[in-house]
Amino acid sequence: MPKFLIQATYTSEGTKGLLKEGGSGRRAAVEQVVTGLGGTVEAVYFAFGQDDVVLIIDLPDPVSMAAISLTVKASGGLHTRATPLLTVEEVDEAARRQVPFRAPSV
Repeated sequence: MPKFLIQATYTSEGTKGLLKEGGSGRRAAVEQVVTGLGGTVEAVYFAFGQDDVVLIIDLPDPVSMAAISLTVKASGGLHTRATPLLTVEEVDEAARRQVPFRAPSV
């Protein structure tokens, strides 16, 4: 199952919701969305700095991640970035694949 790193920053409206619901309420909301699409939540961490919340989630496919991303961004409560995560074995497999690439000539 594909794994994703989600980094998010709350808007002012999203921060108001976080203050109202607390971290536990927001984690429950994340779990409901992810499990509703057949995935699992590996980790939820709140932070300060560039990102307000960092998640690691597993989803059945990239389309599920895209659906979540579109829905969350449309809410206006968060600005998010989703990064696909690869296992060591997946990188090993990628390194073994032959890619017919020719660099552009100058």
